[in-house]
Amino acid sequence: MTRAMELVCPAGTPASLRAAVDAGADSVYLGFRDETNARNFPGLNFDRSELAEGIAYAHDRGVKILVAVNTFPEAGNPGPWRRAVDDAARLGADAVILADIGLADYAARAHPDLRRHLSVQASASNPDAIGLYAREFGIRRVVLPRVLTVDEIARLTARIYVETEVFAFGGLCVMAEGRCLLSAYATPCSPNRDGVCSPASHVRYVERGDATATQLGVFTLDVTREGEMAAYPTTCKGRYRAAGKAQYLFEDPVSLNATRLLPELAVAGVTALKIEGRQRGRAYVAKVVAAFRRAVDAVAAGEPVRPADLAAVTEGGRETTGAYEADWR
Repeated sequence: MTRAMELVCPAGTPASLRAAVDAGADSVYLGFRDETNARNFPGLNFDRSELAEGIAYAHDRGVKILVAVNTFPEAGNPGPWRRAVDDAARLGADAVILADIGLADYAARAHPDLRRHLSVQASASNPDAIGLYAREFGIRRVVLPRVLTVDEIARLTARIYVETEVFAFGGLCVMAEGRCLLSAYATPCSPNRDGVCSPASHVRYVERGDATATQLGVFTLDVTREGEMAAYPTTCKGRYRAAGKAQYLFEDPVSLNATRLLPELAVAGVTALKIEGRQRGRAYVAKVVAAFRRAVDAVAAGEPVRPADLAAVTEGGRETTGAYEADWR
């Protein structure tokens, strides 16, 4: 038997929270229904009373709740972000996930007993950066950007004294998290400040004969025909014409699935595995969490990891191990 990696699972709604808990999550991460979290979409997230109920449901079953306060406060207006940290502490959350260095300082001073994790939005990927957050603000865990190989993660964990959390399944982002300006360029909304990447209010689907054009603001991201898979309407997943050919210049529609790499990630010293998908429904959450519960338990027991058929819930029906096996470097 080896140490079991913690399974950190998404919840965009109270129903998804219950689904994650019931399917075997060790921790559930979520956000408030405002601009303080990076999935600030209509119909998602939690008000204060819903969070209180969700924390009670999770804690009764031995599951932790992590509150993402992982956008960057508006200049001169830190109030909403500080209130989010205050309310997470008041309601009994097990940790807050922070991106902004000023907010990390506030949380450390105002709530020294509240566990603090560093969001992937902070884009901290080397020992010096991570050590600064740990030393100055008491960060206990860092969520690593999705640009590191397994070998790089192993070398990093050997040099830091905080826990590491890595993405194991779900949507990919080709940008250095926390530093992407594409959505803010195409729309008035920023994922870093407003928590909204490619807001639905700025997405349009326009019929063009036998094809459908996907538009974000004034930009056409893709043109698809019957039988073709349409990507999620973000600028980085657009198909653009370059050198006379329409192609995905930044990222193909594909999802991360690191199931077969879990034994290697455990050996690399990873503490926790994160499943992406706060915008997905409870059926997705239940299916993916249950599959990873079996896989994580198998790794801990030294047993082979049996592949799970998750193609139906992957973007474009395709999977990748992303940068973990980046032989193109």
